[in-house]
Amino acid sequence: MRNICVYCSSSSAVSREYYQEAYNLGQCLGINNYTLVYGGVSVGLMGEVAHSVYINGGKIISVIPESIKNRGITFDKADYIIYTKNLRERKAIMEYQSEAFIALPGGFGTLEEVMEILTLKQLQAHNKPVIFINTNGFYDNLLGFFNTMYRESFAKSVYQNLYSIVPDAESAIRVLENYEPIELETKWY
Repeated sequence: MRNICVYCSSSSAVSREYYQEAYNLGQCLGINNYTLVYGGVSVGLMGEVAHSVYINGGKIISVIPESIKNRGITFDKADYIIYTKNLRERKAIMEYQSEAFIALPGGFGTLEEVMEILTLKQLQAHNKPVIFINTNGFYDNLLGFFNTMYRESFAKSVYQNLYSIVPDAESAIRVLENYEPIELETKWY
């Protein structure tokens, strides 16, 4: 397991603590010889992770839609840059290129991307690790919503095993290193 997809915010307005954890994740990926697969920009937490991977000796695969390419925010030190026609193609390529998925805090795009990966795992389209780094309790409300889905039988409680919730980058690396694929029953009741 070497190619790790990271979903996270492209906002540069977020608090410093989120930047610090993005830097820590990039550092952990870089020094452990992982390759970062991500959305390719140089801004926000995305840029911080990429910069940290780069200065810590890791490889980077950037996957960028043409519509973002011309905005001048591409991280230009990536080892490979893949340009796509749109966001849907970008997501498919990122999924194909990756052997694990980590979600740092982010906005609508981050949430949409990681939810699709969880759904694909639920449907047994892949059996790769999916990890949420819960910096500053960022994902607490989402996890509460997941618990409501389990309680109200919109999803089976066994699907808590689809993902790992960790407090920091170091814990995420431990999950990657110790990951055992899971066997799931059908999603239908």
